[in-house]
Amino acid sequence: MRIVLFGPPGVGKGSQASMLVEKRGVTHISTGILLRRAIREETELGQKARDYVESGHLVPGELVRELANGALAEAGYDQFVLDGYPRTIDQANWLMSDLSDHGTSLTAVISLVVSDDVIVDRLSKRRINVRTGENYHLDYKPVPPDVPPEDVVQRKDDRAEAILHRLSVYRKKTFPVVAFFRDHGLLHEISGEGTFSDVCDRILQVADSGS
Repeated sequence: MRIVLFGPPGVGKGSQASMLVEKRGVTHISTGILLRRAIREETELGQKARDYVESGHLVPGELVRELANGALAEAGYDQFVLDGYPRTIDQANWLMSDLSDHGTSLTAVISLVVSDDVIVDRLSKRRINVRTGENYHLDYKPVPPDVPPEDVVQRKDDRAEAILHRLSVYRKKTFPVVAFFRDHGLLHEISGEGTFSDVCDRILQVADSGS
């Protein structure tokens, strides 16, 4: 299984990737988590990316590619689910080229389709563990009681104005990637609404049929 979970912020890519890790033992490669870790650890890359992440803008592709390539190499270029990458045509081309250079290719690109109203509700209620990078949701995935309250925050880009800006940026710069993967015969669009288990079953049906 070598898949990309695609869609705007708030469609549930991270939650579904975590379920795939549990069900199939794949490596979850989240460029968002990798970026936040780099920022938290104040690496050189993290310092460059901080302003972009906190303002809700896309991080420059070269920085994201550096993180993604390292994670793909650690996974042996197999049995992975990419979450948050690629977001541009350049990144999509880089990914296809990187995998080809290592004798492999994507199984599928799965685009999760969710209404804007649901996205705003999901993101505004999302919280993140600043130590582990794990995501929570006030309704669907509450913070465990053993997690210290001071470790849990709402990201600045999960507030209403930033959410609307992120959706605008997505539609302008990222949505064309859908056409790119459709042209390559890799795109599968499925509903991202419903229970986590229902959505995961839809993803596995697509991933298994292409493996």
